[in-house]
Amino acid sequence: MRRVRGVRLVTVLAVGGLSLALAAGCGKPPEKKAEGGSGSSGQYKACMVTDTGGIDDHSFNASAWQGMQDAKKDDSKVEIQNTQSSSEQDYEPNLTKFVNAKCDLVIGVGGLMSDALTKVAKANPKQKFAIIDASVDLPNVYSMQFNTAQPAFQAGYLAAGMSKTGKVATYGGVNIPPVTIYMDGFWEGVQYYNKAKHKNVQVLGWNEKSKKGVFANSFTDQNKGQSLTKTFISQGADIILPVAGGTALGTAATTVKSNGKQSTIFVDFDGCVSAKNYCSTFLTSVTKGIAAAVQKAVEGAQQGKALTGSYIGDLSNDGVGLAPYHEWESKVPAALQKDVTQVGADIKAGKITITSGAQPK
Repeated sequence: MRRVRGVRLVTVLAVGGLSLALAAGCGKPPEKKAEGGSGSSGQYKACMVTDTGGIDDHSFNASAWQGMQDAKKDDSKVEIQNTQSSSEQDYEPNLTKFVNAKCDLVIGVGGLMSDALTKVAKANPKQKFAIIDASVDLPNVYSMQFNTAQPAFQAGYLAAGMSKTGKVATYGGVNIPPVTIYMDGFWEGVQYYNKAKHKNVQVLGWNEKSKKGVFANSFTDQNKGQSLTKTFISQGADIILPVAGGTALGTAATTVKSNGKQSTIFVDFDGCVSAKNYCSTFLTSVTKGIAAAVQKAVEGAQQGKALTGSYIGDLSNDGVGLAPYHEWESKVPAALQKDVTQVGADIKAGKITITSGAQPK
């Protein structure tokens, strides 16, 4: 790839709530600056704008920040910094702030940041941007997306096979494609299990055909996560997949009290890594390789590589996947584990077609 000279890179990863859609501004939580970087000569300044969940959301923002930290750890020339968004109104000023601060790379997190990123990128055509979980057709924007419908399909198959009540559930943070793509995949995976095993496991909270479902309208409200989860449990669901950033911790806080009668499937990050205190309730996690993608983008840009075109992480390139079963390893029947692995292989081989319209292209 050709070297880019005289150009500052602004990479924005937008994860919808979730992607590498890569926002402190505005009197919000204080900016955090990693030790060792000062923007001095020879340093490469990578700056990240978070979505409203902040870097401590144990989900997509935390994953993006981990990628920044990994890049700094591997390359002493990299200096990292972040600023956190308290609302969608913060996106544009936070992105602009880092452009004006002459950050070499600005990483924005959140699929909801797409419009703001597009506006700022158009206003700054000589700077390079990247966005996660959105596709922006501009010459100075590098789009990074993840086909999480694939591992979510596996998770749906797994949930259907593990359910004792014949009912599982899912809900989203907000109704946007980077969120509903998980819900679609989960829903399709349950339907596939039902057809293969002649069962009738029901999915509460989402129907891919009608596009009607349950949303918390937040990526931070854990109380809302608890409330929705209790409702699902009262309706008979025993496995819940929340696609809602930090709100999902409310689900985990509820199912962890059930002594194994209910469980949670986390998303974006391996829950047993990002929220260890709830590991006993995480059946598995549907992961997207945000950290790895961010690290690669930062390191590549620092080395002078041009960020052009787009990237789609899927099962075939390990850009998405299912986390280990961890404490549920001995509880998931070997035959079911084998089936889930085979389902993944069949998706990669094209033997299983996922129909979700939210899949990146």
